[in-house]
Parts: sequence; structure tokens; C-alpha cells
Amino acid sequence: MEQEKSQSSLSWLWLTLVFLMIDQASKYWVASSMNLYQSINLLPFFNITYAQNPGAAFSFLADQPGWQRWFFSLIAMVASVIFLVWLKRTPKSQPILAVALACMLSGALGNLIDRVLFGYVIDFLDFYLGQYHWPTFNIADSVIFIGAVLMIIDSFKQDKSSQPDVLKEK
Repeated sequence: MEQEKSQSSLSWLWLTLVFLMIDQASKYWVASSMNLYQSINLLPFFNITYAQNPGAAFSFLADQPGWQRWFFSLIAMVASVIFLVWLKRTPKSQPILAVALACMLSGALGNLIDRVLFGYVIDFLDFYLGQYHWPTFNIADSVIFIGAVLMIIDSFKQDKSSQPDVLKEK
């Protein structure tokens, strides 16, 4: 049992690489085959729309003169290191947490690559209802969200034996 806890979950890095490759390939396809702001309607609620976001989520700080590129790049680098170290320290007995961290690492790296190479993140997933459009996003954003949801799920599934004595039921 003790040996299992000491084993790292770095074996989940393959998932990080798969999502990173899908993210980068999809962004490359969109940027090389579409004009900026071009939209392809696929479903009554979904378009592929090529957008460039120099800001953060929901275009936060997108109107700034350029400092945000390096600010968000630094945040993505720090987050990537944190996710990698956390993944290394996560026991194999916690696969949901490991998958969550692998997803969030992939998303952080995917958007970091865009910011460093282009100064903006390539977004293209455009969901809408009537005239209301959700802000356009990408695969990296999606796996960050999935990772966050899995992390929340994992936090509820933790074994009661791992809780501090104060939280245990008597």
C-alpha cells in the first residue's frame, strides 16, 4: 500500500501530449484554412469561427497595448510547472486527479505556445443560442475546463480515511 502511494502519476503525461497535439493541430488547421473572423456554420448552435484573442478568458484585458501577452505567458508557465510537480506528487491511486492535472497542463501549454509564437491565442469554437454567442474558445480551454471539473469531482471522492481527524465522522 505504501509503495503504491509513492508511485508518481507522471504516466498520464501521454494524455497531456495527445490533447496538446489535438489543440495545436486544430489551431493550425483553422489559421491556415480560414480568414480572420470567417465563420463556418456546422450546426444550428455551433460555428467554427476564426478569432485571435490577445487577452485571457472572455477577452479579459484584450484591449491592452501588449504587456498582457507576457503576463499571461508567465502565468501559463508557472501554472504548467505547478501542474507538472503536482502530477509527479500525485499517487497512482488517484487517477481522476492525475487525469485532471494532465488536462490542465495540456491546456496551459497549448495556450502558452500560441501566446509565445503569435502574441494571441487562436480561438474557433463558437457556440450560440439565437443571437447570443458564448465567447469563442479552443481545445486547450476545453481541456482546462474538463480538468477543473474532474478536480472538483475528485475532491468529493476522496477516501474518508485521508481526511484529517477533525473532519471524520464519529
